[in-house]
Amino acid sequence: MTEVSLQTNWLATCPKGLELLLAEELQAMGAEGVKETVAAVHFQGSLELAYRACLWSRLANRILMPLQSFMLNESDDLYNECNDIPWEEHFSAAQSIAIDFIGTSRLIDNTMYGSQRVKDAVVDRIRRIEGERPNVDTKNPDIRIQVRQHKGRVTVSLDISGESLHRRGYRTGQGTAPIKENLAVALLLRAGWPAMAAEGCALLDPMCGSGTLIIEGAMMAADIAPGMLRERYGFDQWLQHDAELWQRLVDEAHQRKATGLNNLELDIRGYDANPRVLEYTTQNIENAGLDGHIRLAHKPIDQFGKPTAERGLLLTNPPYGERLGEVDELIPLYQKLGTVLQKNFQGWKAAIFTGNVDLGRETDLSPTKQYSLFNGTIPCKLLVFEDMTSKSAKIAARLSTPAPAQDLSEGARMVLNRFKKNQRRLDGWRKKSGISCYRLYDADIPEYAVAVDIYDQSIYVQEYAPPNTISEKVARERFAEIKQAVKEFSANFRGKIHYKERRRQKGDSQYQRLNDGPSETIQVNEGNAHFEVNLSDYLDTGLFLDHRPVRSLIGDMVKGKTFLNLFCYTAAASVQAALAGASSSLSIDMSNTYLDWAQRNFDLNSLRSSKHTLLRADCLKWLESDTEQYDVIFLDPPTFSNSKKMDSVLDIQRDHGDMIRATMAKLAPEGTLIFSNNFRKFKMDELTLRQFDCENITPKTLDVDFERNPRIHNVWVITRRTTFG
Repeated sequence: MTEVSLQTNWLATCPKGLELLLAEELQAMGAEGVKETVAAVHFQGSLELAYRACLWSRLANRILMPLQSFMLNESDDLYNECNDIPWEEHFSAAQSIAIDFIGTSRLIDNTMYGSQRVKDAVVDRIRRIEGERPNVDTKNPDIRIQVRQHKGRVTVSLDISGESLHRRGYRTGQGTAPIKENLAVALLLRAGWPAMAAEGCALLDPMCGSGTLIIEGAMMAADIAPGMLRERYGFDQWLQHDAELWQRLVDEAHQRKATGLNNLELDIRGYDANPRVLEYTTQNIENAGLDGHIRLAHKPIDQFGKPTAERGLLLTNPPYGERLGEVDELIPLYQKLGTVLQKNFQGWKAAIFTGNVDLGRETDLSPTKQYSLFNGTIPCKLLVFEDMTSKSAKIAARLSTPAPAQDLSEGARMVLNRFKKNQRRLDGWRKKSGISCYRLYDADIPEYAVAVDIYDQSIYVQEYAPPNTISEKVARERFAEIKQAVKEFSANFRGKIHYKERRRQKGDSQYQRLNDGPSETIQVNEGNAHFEVNLSDYLDTGLFLDHRPVRSLIGDMVKGKTFLNLFCYTAAASVQAALAGASSSLSIDMSNTYLDWAQRNFDLNSLRSSKHTLLRADCLKWLESDTEQYDVIFLDPPTFSNSKKMDSVLDIQRDHGDMIRATMAKLAPEGTLIFSNNFRKFKMDELTLRQFDCENITPKTLDVDFERNPRIHNVWVITRRTTFG
C-alpha cells in the first residue's frame, strides 16, 4: 500500500450556504489551511482527519482528495492530463469505477461527453499497466472519481466518502418533502441548539414529519457520529485505505455513543398532525438507536398547550407551498403556529425554516435573527424568535406610550419634522407607484448629514463623514440627535433601525463585512422583481435605490434582446432585464461576494435558465478579450477603485473615455449603451462626444425621492453615429 502524505489537501463539499459552518466544524476537528469557496471548503490534514471528517462531519456532502488540477486549453487536454494521473496507486483493474463530471465550458459543453473522455483516460492507463481494464458501475462503484470544470480549470479528485454523507442510513421512511440531514444540522446550529442542549434545554418539533430535526438534534446532544450507520464509504476498496486506522476511529465513536446515550436526559419531542407519517418517524428513530430518548405523539398544531419544560428550542420546518393556491391554504397554519408560540412558549426560543417569508410574517412575531439558506435550489430563511410577544402588541405598546416631545432636543425635533414633512410629500407617489423602498432624507438639513432610506419596514441610516471643519465632539452630538429623531419616527415601523458611516471606499474595502454577527437580510420587491437586501454587513445594501428608474428603462429596452451588465454588483438590473424578456444576459463583476448575492437574486425570481449567466472577471480586462456583441449594455463602474484584483487603478473621470470606447466595440450595430456613474463633478470626454451620439438623461432618471439631490448620479444613453464629425 502506498502511504498518503502526512499533510494532504482535501476538499469537503456541502450545500450552498453551509460553508462557514462546515469550515468551523473542520477546524474543530483539527483541520489546517481552511478556506471557504462556493458550496465547499478546502482544508489540509492527515488521512486520519479525512476519515474523521467522513465519520463525524454533520454538514459535509463529500470528502474529496484532489489529485490533479489543470487549465483546459484544448479539448484533448482533458484526456491527456487524466491519463497522466497514476491511477494504479489508487485502484486495480479488478475494481469498478464511476465518474461524476460537473460543469461545462466552450471546449467541453456536455457533462456526459466529459465523463466519457475521463473514463477513457482512466481505463486506458490501467489497461496499459495491468493488461486489463476496470468496469464502470454508476450505481455501486468500488471507486468514485469526481471531475469538476469551472472557468476553464479542471480539478480531478478521488471521492473517499462515496455516497453523499448526508445519507446517514437511518431514514427508511419519510413524509412529504423532508429536509436533508446536513441542512437539519445547519438549522440546529443557527438556532443555537448545542449550547442549549449543554444547559439541559428541551427540543420540540410540532410538525416533525419524518423526524430529521429531532433525530439530528438528539445525535448532536448524545455525541453520536452521524456516519456510524453507513455500510459503505468510498475508501473501502481504495488501495491506500488504512483499515486499522479506520477501525480505531469507529471503535472510538462507539464508545462516545455509549457514553452519550447514557448521559442523554433531555426532553426531545416530535409531533405531527398526520398519524401515518409518525409510523415512518418511529422507524427512523429506532434505526438511529434513539428509541427511548425521543417521544412522539399525534397532535395538530392548534392543540398545543404549555410545554412540560420551562426552557427549550421549538424548531420546525412547516410546508410553504410552491403555487399561489397552496400558499393561501397555508396562511391559517402559520397563524395558528404564531398563536401557540405567543400563548404557550414564553421563555422558549423558536425557529421556523420557510421558503416563503410572507408566510413567516403570518405568525405576527418579529424574528430576532434571520439566516439565508437553501433547501435544494429553493432560497429559504431560518427565522429565529427569542421574544414571543406579537408584533401587533409591540406596536400598540409603542403607540400608546410615545416619547414625550420635550425629551427631544431642538435639533432632533427639527430633523423629525423634516422626516414627517418628506413622508407626507412622498406618500402619494409611493402608493401610486407601489414603491416600498425609497430615500426619505438626504442631508436636507446640512448640519445633520445623513441619508435615511426605508426598506419596507426597516430604516437604514447612513452617516456621511463630517468635514474637517466640524469637530468630532460636535459630529457625535449631532448624530445622537439624529438617532433621537429616527427612533421617534420609527414608531410605526415593524422592522429594525440600522446605522452605517459612509466614507470613501478604497480597494477591496467595499467587499469587507462590517458586522461580525449574523447577517440581517430581508426580501424586498421592485415591480414584479424580488431582491435580497443586506442591512447589516456592508456599506451598500445590495440595491441602489437611485437606479430604480434606470432599471425600469433597461426593462423597456431589452425584450427579445441580448443584455450585458458590466460591474454588475448584485445584478439587480440583470434581474429586471430577464423578467422583462431579454433573450439572454451576461453579468460581470470581480467580487465573489456580489456574484453569490446576484445568484441569490436570480434564484429569488426563479431565473435559473442558462440564458442568464454570471461571470467573475475584471471588466476592463474582459473588454479587451471578448468578441461577442450585445444589443443593450449597462456600464456602471465605480468612481474609483484600486482593488488588488484589478490590474490597474480605475479613476472614472480619467478613464471613462477609453472604457466607453472599449464597451462600444461590444455593442451591436443598432444597440444602446447606458453609461452611469456617481462622480458628482463628472464631465464627459470630448472625444467620446464627437465619436458617438451621447445624450445626458440624468434628469429623467431621478424619481421623486431623489430629485432633491440631482448630482446623485450621471446617466447617459450612447449609440453609434452614422457619420463621424
